[in-house]
Amino acid sequence: MFQVNDNFQKLPGSYLFSTIAKKVSAYSQANPDKKIIRLGIGDVTQPLVPAITEALHKAVDEMGNAETFHGYAPDLGYDFLRSAIEKNDYQARGCDIQADEIFVSDGAKSDSADIQELFAADTKIAVCDPVYPVYVDANVMAGRTGTYNPDTQMWSNVIYMPCTSENHFVPEFPKETPDVIYLCLPNNPTGTTITKSQLQEWVDYANKVGALIIYDAAYEAYISEEDVAHTIYECEGARTCAIEIKSFSKNAGFTGVRLGYTVVPKDLKRGEASLNAMWARRHGTKFNGAPYIVQRAGEAVYSDAGKAQLKEQVAYYMKNAATIKAGLQEAGYTVFGGVNAPYIWLKTPDQMTSWEFFDYLLEKANVVGTPGSGFGPSGEGYFRLTAFGTYENTVAALDRIKAL
Repeated sequence: MFQVNDNFQKLPGSYLFSTIAKKVSAYSQANPDKKIIRLGIGDVTQPLVPAITEALHKAVDEMGNAETFHGYAPDLGYDFLRSAIEKNDYQARGCDIQADEIFVSDGAKSDSADIQELFAADTKIAVCDPVYPVYVDANVMAGRTGTYNPDTQMWSNVIYMPCTSENHFVPEFPKETPDVIYLCLPNNPTGTTITKSQLQEWVDYANKVGALIIYDAAYEAYISEEDVAHTIYECEGARTCAIEIKSFSKNAGFTGVRLGYTVVPKDLKRGEASLNAMWARRHGTKFNGAPYIVQRAGEAVYSDAGKAQLKEQVAYYMKNAATIKAGLQEAGYTVFGGVNAPYIWLKTPDQMTSWEFFDYLLEKANVVGTPGSGFGPSGEGYFRLTAFGTYENTVAALDRIKAL
């Protein structure tokens, strides 16, 4: 008789954004006359820019011609895309990252969840709190997080690094030494980040204690301050302690196209085991490569036209962020983020819980956001709004919130 992976049964409830979708769907069915504005999930609304759609059309035409047809993609990524990433995202910033250390995938979420397969079952992970829930959930499924305490909303074998208003939402070195540290900077959900010198301290710490950093840099395109690193490999020593995960979803609007990549330096080893070789083996076994047409679209992101057009698109979303932040502050809310990331992190009013405020906004303003507690226990009493809506909907949502 087959048995199931009991670790799945330990997960509390459904995935955060699935829960939100169900609640919004139920409200919509009960109130079909209400126009809901969604500023919850971090999904983009602006269309793909011309440079990307042109590349897609050209690649589709190639796929319809026998001479230029492409079958299975190389499982680690086409050379043309890996080289473009190497040149633009790393060499241009003075970082010694080579194309054969770059692994193209169908998105950062998959890689964020799958990277834990490289580590032993008793690996101790450390996460910022609050943070993107995939990091913890994937380790729960792997059986390394211990037991869940519903009262504290914490797992017994997870090291939590509280990011609160008291420490300006910046993680501090944990008292207990971790094996793997997840850092998401600029942070989802708080929208805050750290300086390059602060990031260097994390690299130095990881190398000192023998820990590995999983660095989620999905929002680096939104960085506006000069002293914030766009990649962890700007820090000395990062090649021996860090894996970096990046996405095309937020910087190029690929949420519906799906493309990302992970960097695993060849210097990253434990004993004789090379994590670069292990990830290549895992990739080759479990992944048949991102589609050719999508990788050609990714290549267009790095063209002169693509860079210029995407700079305007990022500016569009950051205008939304500035509008949300200013509007909420005007309405009397305590607000964070919105400078180096497309997320606004606000304190819930009148001592409401995160889910109480979610229901309040949905019912009274018909606006959807994300409860902070869904990102971890330190997120309770906070709420996330995204800047990825249209400008018109963003302004309309603020008007509704101000009218409450």
